Amino acid sequence: MYFFLCILSLLDMAYVTTTMPQMLVHLLAHSKTISFAGCWMQMYVFGALGITECTFFVVMAYDRYVAICYPLHYTVILNWGLCIRLATGSLVCGFLSALLHTFFTMSLPYCGPNKVNHYFCEGPAVLSLACMDTHLIEMVDQVLSVFMLLIPISLIVTSYIHIAMTVLKIKSSQARCKAFSTCASHLTVVSFFYGPGTYIYLRPNSSYSPERDKQISLFYNAFSALLNPMVYSLRNRDIKRAFLKVMAHGRVDY
Repeated sequence: MYFFLCILSLLDMAYVTTTMPQMLVHLLAHSKTISFAGCWMQMYVFGALGITECTFFVVMAYDRYVAICYPLHYTVILNWGLCIRLATGSLVCGFLSALLHTFFTMSLPYCGPNKVNHYFCEGPAVLSLACMDTHLIEMVDQVLSVFMLLIPISLIVTSYIHIAMTVLKIKSSQARCKAFSTCASHLTVVSFFYGPGTYIYLRPNSSYSPERDKQISLFYNAFSALLNPMVYSLRNRDIKRAFLKVMAHGRVDY
């Protein structure tokens, strides 16, 4: 579990770092430009980290499923080898999928004025600047979004259904309430992450609204990263105790 929490924290930091510094520069400085190379790189890294996090939430849901449904076999099932393979698989899936999306978007002609009406170079905002029919690219993005959004959501829901069935068999009402509270908070984080992403990447390009998309993108880009540590880490008793020790004494004694 702590290995996966560490990976999620690194993903969140990288995810926010990809867009927020550039966004703050554009908000505070008079120059609001970014090079083509910088725009493509930002779009690629943002997409890669986003898709990686989409698949990684499935890994974390599986981790909780094994921990609750098979607690005595947890260390046997989720051994170090499997944990590393799952984390590596999420990264490979994310960076390869984003490479496909970025390649197709870069191959389009852009006649100008190349003004992205967004806080950062996000796929739909950049795609709207293309001066040719983007129907084929939209179809590729739709198929990619189904695999990277709907399928992970289905797997997460399935895992939590099994978790709920197991929790209902627990005799202690206090233990049941604690388990359901933890699961509800995790599902809230998943909803905040997948909900806006599903709206932006699965809706047709004809309904593209720059102002609305900017607000939604800012929400799931920044808010989810702030919410994850509170739900996944600070609700954990050991991590909370270590955090309070650091705040009180400036160090942790082991």
